[in-house]
Formats: sequence, structure tokens, C-alpha cells
Amino acid sequence: MSTYIFYGLVSILFIASWLKDKNKSKKAIKIAWNAFKKLMPSMIPIMIGIGIILAILSPEAVSAILGEKSGLIGVILGIFIGSVAFMPGFVAFPLGATLLQHGAGYPQIAGFVSSLMAVGFVSLGLEIKYFGKRAALIRNFTALLASTIFVAIIWRVML
Repeated sequence: MSTYIFYGLVSILFIASWLKDKNKSKKAIKIAWNAFKKLMPSMIPIMIGIGIILAILSPEAVSAILGEKSGLIGVILGIFIGSVAFMPGFVAFPLGATLLQHGAGYPQIAGFVSSLMAVGFVSLGLEIKYFGKRAALIRNFTALLASTIFVAIIWRVML
């Protein structure tokens, strides 16, 4: 239901923009289309990969690995996978929702998504290059700590 409200609101705002200034609206559409085209080469492999993983892993397998009954091991695994994975937030959150629908637990997915967004072991080399070794390691460690605290809160609240 909220999706329809969101699209309706966007449509109304775009019509208002079009009525106010057609040229700016056309320019905005071109900018959005170009951004979409730039995102697609990285999005398509991610979506294919997620589709393959979900096709291979049954809901029972997801539940066994990241389900509520996986407990602390599932949380640690979720945090680890999130820390080493590399994907944008607009893919991570729908993936988290899909994993929840397939039997994953809230604390496990909270660990996965929060560490995915905050911790960057994959990009650590680049961070060290631009920010220095000490700053990059401190940032990643505090992000990992924050993810762990977040998981503890979710675990306490949701279970």
C-alpha cells in the first residue's frame, strides 16, 4: 500500500514540476536516466547473484544458517558476511527483507545489513590509501562495534 502512495506522490510532484518548468523537468529525466544507465552494469550482476543464491538456498537452508535458531553463530556469520560483502544499500535492504521472508532471524539480518553498510573490509585498502592506516582501522573497528551493539539491541527488542 505504501508503495502506491509513494508512486502517487512522486507522480503528482513530477506533474507539478512539469507544469512549472518543462525544460528543467526534461533535464531531470535525462539526469535520472543517465544515472540509471550507470547503475545497471553493477546492479544486474548483483541481482543475478542474489537470484542464484536464493534459488540454490532453500528457506530451510537460510533458516539454518541465519535463522533465529542459529543463535550467536548465525549473528556472527551475518556480521562476517556483511563485513566482507560489497553492495549498495538499495540492494542490501531488499535482500535483508527477502532473507527474512526465507526464514532468517531479525538479529542475524540486523548484523548482516548493519555491518554491510558500516564495515568495509573489502574497501580497507582504499581507505588506508586515502585516510591512513590508523584512521581506516579505527573507523572499521568502531563500525564493527556499532554493528554488534545494534544487533544486541535488536536481539533484545525483537526476541
